[in-house]
Amino acid sequence: MIPRRHSTFFVPLLFILSLFSAPTLAESETAPAVNATEVQWKEQVETLNKELTDLVALQSKTSGEDKLALQLQMFQKNEQLRSLIANGVKNDSFDKAYLNKQIEKQQKYAEQGVKYLSERASKLSQSLSDAKSEDKFSILSDFEEARTYLDNMYEEQSQNIAWMKTLGTLEERTEDTFKQEVNRRTEQIAANVEYLRQQLNADEAQLKVAPESEKATIQLRQLITQRRMSITTNSLSVMIELADKAGLETAEYKRMYFEATGSVTQDLLSGEVLLSIVKTWSGKLWDWLVENAPQHIFQLIVFLVILLIAGQIANLTRKVVKRAVASKNLKFSQLMQDFFISMSGKAVWFIGILIALSQIGLNLTPILTGFGIAGVIVGFALQDTLSNFAAGMMLLIYRPFDVGDFVAAGGVEGKVSHMSLVNTTIKTFDNQIIIVPNSKIWGDVIKNVTHERVRRVDMVFGVSYSDDVQYVEKVLTDIVTAHPAVLRSPEPTIKLHVLNSSSVDFIVRPWVKTDDYWDVYWDVTREVKIRFDKEGISIPFPQQDVHLHMASGELPSSTDTDKNA
Repeated sequence: MIPRRHSTFFVPLLFILSLFSAPTLAESETAPAVNATEVQWKEQVETLNKELTDLVALQSKTSGEDKLALQLQMFQKNEQLRSLIANGVKNDSFDKAYLNKQIEKQQKYAEQGVKYLSERASKLSQSLSDAKSEDKFSILSDFEEARTYLDNMYEEQSQNIAWMKTLGTLEERTEDTFKQEVNRRTEQIAANVEYLRQQLNADEAQLKVAPESEKATIQLRQLITQRRMSITTNSLSVMIELADKAGLETAEYKRMYFEATGSVTQDLLSGEVLLSIVKTWSGKLWDWLVENAPQHIFQLIVFLVILLIAGQIANLTRKVVKRAVASKNLKFSQLMQDFFISMSGKAVWFIGILIALSQIGLNLTPILTGFGIAGVIVGFALQDTLSNFAAGMMLLIYRPFDVGDFVAAGGVEGKVSHMSLVNTTIKTFDNQIIIVPNSKIWGDVIKNVTHERVRRVDMVFGVSYSDDVQYVEKVLTDIVTAHPAVLRSPEPTIKLHVLNSSSVDFIVRPWVKTDDYWDVYWDVTREVKIRFDKEGISIPFPQQDVHLHMASGELPSSTDTDKNA
């Protein structure tokens, strides 16, 4: 059962078909039979013609679904009739005059169908223009049907002309008329395609700047235009194929079809089609350059000038910030100074780039939104690195050490040679370079050996119990006070500290500058040894005396031991 809406096209078309099918039987009775095969073929043709005549008479007496069913049968019978005609044309022995009459009737039917369907399609197109947007989709369905049937009529006309050419009965006037009609309709459809393309481009541009309240209306209009474009390009594809068969020039239409649909077909391999595409694109490129190149060149110059100015301002900002953070009143660490200097320059660069991008017409909102989304993604992917960064910020704020300090941090001892917000580089005393993540340093005990400018050197020296305590104190005091690196204030501390089992220990604690710590330690230790030896002061070392006491008698001699053995 065919849909009800198809009746709009079946009734007129099949009525036209009945006008040419009814008299066929009477005309064919006089045709002589050449052979059994041709007789059988003619009988089939006449049978189909009679069935078509009966169906036409019957459908005039019916209505509703029954009428639609009869119309579908009539359409199918005519397709069977055309199939028989095609088989007859292939057989050179069949009656050409009889075949030509059948083809002429099909041609008249197709011409009448083209006329009716063209008028119908024009009316539907006008209805589309006048109807409201919500009513256009239902009209589009009828419009698509009309265009599809119209394309079929042109295809049948092309087939009829091919049959007549095979039989040698084609008149030049008939062929020229058909070529003109194909060329006219192809040009018309191509113009419709170009118009619809411009309409889609206009809707797309309008959609970008339209407020939210109008976007729904524009999007609905886009859907309708896209549907019409699909219908029109389908018709253009059919007409291009018919124009090729008719020997017409179609390179420009194929180029237009490719641009409208993006469909890559074998026709694109044709040199003429490729040349047409290149010419069109080069022409559009030249027009675009003539129209837009001056504006874009000016925008590019403005973009570069803004970047140049931003670079100069960034350098100036870094110099100003460097002087500001280097002030002794602020007491910033080297890491904090480097941080502020670097961030000030980068901030100026970032603002300059945003201003430059805005001058060339870029919308900054999606760019900034993209940065935000990318920041979240990077944050999840680089959690450990961000942990080090956070620890670096804490080191920057609390300043437990600075570049050049000797520290013990993160399980490493040495001199801090470089600091960043992610890691710290420490050079050990044996000249090894160790890079420690800031999170490990901040999460552990930090010992800054050289943070203070003055340090105390702690030393212990032991003498024997037989040495004069006061004299030893005097010698130690002379040694310490004689060293040029020992500070007079605070005063050094020299005291008797511990009475050990084998020595009397004195503590010697002079105050020195941090840079002189090890020199004083080594010099004083050396001088103590030299002076103690010179003054006769002994430096005891651990020793143990063993005393043996016999209970009674004497120890046996070696001779007695040998005898007993």
